[in-house]
Amino acid sequence: MQTDEVLAMLQEISTAVIEPRFRALTEGEVMEKNPGDLVTVADREAEVEITKRLVAAYPDALMVGEEAVSADNSALHAAGDVDHWFTIDPVDGTRNFVHGSQDYAVMVAELRGRDVVRSWIWQPEHKLAYVAERGAGAWCGDRRLEVPTRDEQNPRGRTSRRAMVGTALGELSPLVLTWASCGIDYPKLAENACDYVLYGSVMPWDHAPGSLLVAEAGGITTYDDGAAYDPTTTRSPLVAAGSAAISATALKALDGTQL
Repeated sequence: MQTDEVLAMLQEISTAVIEPRFRALTEGEVMEKNPGDLVTVADREAEVEITKRLVAAYPDALMVGEEAVSADNSALHAAGDVDHWFTIDPVDGTRNFVHGSQDYAVMVAELRGRDVVRSWIWQPEHKLAYVAERGAGAWCGDRRLEVPTRDEQNPRGRTSRRAMVGTALGELSPLVLTWASCGIDYPKLAENACDYVLYGSVMPWDHAPGSLLVAEAGGITTYDDGAAYDPTTTRSPLVAAGSAAISATALKALDGTQL
């Protein structure tokens, strides 16, 4: 499928399956996979449809969907041994979706081994589409994302770890909570709404799409020792930064911090 065809497919499924449930979920349409880990009928139905469309186009590729893995994690473990695979996050930011926040997204990434080669992030309520292709740039609609000028000495940090909100890494400004959806966080980082993000949970469907978007907009995503992000592992913590210099500053400040 061409890049624009995948985006159109995600938008079509979002319109048919996800958006009609926004602020209209009934009690029986929201469940817990684990205590506090919500899933809705929209997540499950959208993932089934996205997976079906991708399998039809790429029958030999491995599909690693969030909801499928929650039922059977064999695909997640197989990802490190295949050449071609996709991650699927039908509703990223499910808690936001359930509570009526517009900050949720539909995300897919295409990978060749450990390399993310294409990614799509559709924000239904904001009507924003972020698309990246390895070596070809990052885009919001028809607008190519430029590499912004940032304060590399005092970068603005955010974190998904609520226990660390208000904590200052070294002499940097205290951390602020993210938008609670990687499908919002990474575009915000690429668009210069913050300079780095510290993550605790590291699943490939959450981070593969945004890591490519940020990379194509001049940024970098690494672990706390500076090693490059590897979507075939769930190692943490993970730091996404708007530039290599900001990454170095954040990692230096992170060193020795109790996580």
